[in-house]
Amino acid sequence: MRYLILILLPFIAIFLQSTFFGEYSIKGVIPDLVLVFVVFYALFNDAKKSAVYGFYCGLLEDLYMGRFIGINALAKALTAYLIGRLQVIVFNENIFVGVLSIIVGTIMNTFILVIISTITIQVLNIDQVLFLTLLYQTLYNALLSIPIYIWYYYSSKKGLLSGQ
Repeated sequence: MRYLILILLPFIAIFLQSTFFGEYSIKGVIPDLVLVFVVFYALFNDAKKSAVYGFYCGLLEDLYMGRFIGINALAKALTAYLIGRLQVIVFNENIFVGVLSIIVGTIMNTFILVIISTITIQVLNIDQVLFLTLLYQTLYNALLSIPIYIWYYYSSKKGLLSGQ
């Protein structure tokens, strides 16, 4: 059941991003729920597994958007790997660690996307991405991370994601 839930979470996140949160955007910015699930997965698993899961989730997001296949996959894989490396030194039972991880993960993912986009010579408005999108998406992700982290933590310890 654990693997089925982990496979379905990015589909649910993409669906919610494109429907419900599309209607409740902040200045046109929607939360990145896929990133939220990838970061939380990385907090509870090692770096290699996290990178694979991040790549899978990012690839699904790229396939849904239909442009520049692989950019989100690489960015989310690298973000998951770096957060997964930190999971051994953080106390993931604390909800503030989850919120802080989302803030750091959102900032890392955005900068990785900017670097990849710059390398691939994609036209990019750096001011808008770094200041408006990053600010609003970080706030949106941080606020949504609180209830999602509570569910994810208890589910990974004793629920659907526990592997029991």
